Amino acid sequence: MKIMHKIAAALSFLIGIISVIAGSLVLLNYEVPDYTILNWLVIYNIILGIVSVVAAILIWKYTESAKKLIAVILIFHTLVLAYLYFFSQEVALESIKAMGFRVSVWTVILLLTYKKKNI
Repeated sequence: MKIMHKIAAALSFLIGIISVIAGSLVLLNYEVPDYTILNWLVIYNIILGIVSVVAAILIWKYTESAKKLIAVILIFHTLVLAYLYFFSQEVALESIKAMGFRVSVWTVILLLTYKKKNI
């Protein structure tokens, strides 16, 4: 089962680093996409990217608090996705797809770290 946690930690680390780098490039105007940018969403992605790196460390160390953090990250991403999809008028389709991707990856991470208890 430990190999599953290592894969989950790697996924968490990768998605976190990618979010921090991509978001920072946009905030610093090094990369300007040709669609509407929601600054609050970019900042959210950077913050959750940092939290994802922390989660990766906790998953790697096989801590119990990792499961709680994974659930919190997944819940936040799901809520933001729902907001973007149903309530935001100015959001770009790329932002919805990216958040959907994050929800999918974190669902996989949750499943990889889920330990079924023996009955």
